[in-house]
Amino acid sequence: MRSLFLGDIVGRSGRDAVSNYLPALIKDLQLDFVMANGENAAGGFGITEKTARILFNNGVDVITLGNHAFDQPEAIGMVAREPAILRPANYPPSAGVPGKGTYLHTTPNDQRVLVITVMGRVYMDALDDPFAVVGKELAACELGRDVDLIMVEIHGEASSEKGAMGHFCDGQASVVFGTHTLIPTADERILAGGTAFMTDLGMCGDYDSVIGMDKEEPLRRFTTRLRGSRFKPALGDGTLSGLFVVTNDQTGLAISCEPVRIGGCLNNKDPRN
Repeated sequence: MRSLFLGDIVGRSGRDAVSNYLPALIKDLQLDFVMANGENAAGGFGITEKTARILFNNGVDVITLGNHAFDQPEAIGMVAREPAILRPANYPPSAGVPGKGTYLHTTPNDQRVLVITVMGRVYMDALDDPFAVVGKELAACELGRDVDLIMVEIHGEASSEKGAMGHFCDGQASVVFGTHTLIPTADERILAGGTAFMTDLGMCGDYDSVIGMDKEEPLRRFTTRLRGSRFKPALGDGTLSGLFVVTNDQTGLAISCEPVRIGGCLNNKDPRN
């Protein structure tokens, strides 16, 4: 299989990057599956029906969310009725949170993709143990037998926690990666057991910013400790950022993985070149 995993889409610049670059990538890379984290797609905070539809219409198959999953009120109903939009799987079951954190997607070629997304606990909201949740899902679904690809996303702050999740899943998942910190890491690799890994996919958005936000307000707060206004997404040229992974059709394990960074102000890393 040939799959693309996109980091957090931040505001209009991130959505425009998806619209401008993803359809051509799907064709040129002959992609079978595309996932994107959309938790910042609507004005930098949360997701709406309109912004989700833009992503789906441009070729995203599954949208994952994180700590901003329910920032937009309409997201509660949308997540409840749309199985391809996932909130973290490690919300406490007793909390009655709508939606799910896992999804079995079938491609047009009848390839089966298990998507698992969890949120980390280091410097994040106190959700249930992400390792226990992922371990339970992996035990119930064997890669190469039950599904053709297993994707595990950990949405979190700590690189150590994300790295630990990669090794925890090594040999059982096709790919493990982190999101949330919005800066693409330079550690993409295939682990010893055959799982592709990257600590953070980065963001799809304007990198001439402070993690996707217009620079003025973050700079004011850092230099004066005073709040002047709300954070607003930067609106410059957006970069598409993520990871391109090719997996073995029999085992589901990774054959290759390459970072993707196209457009905007970062040095391009385009697998087509």
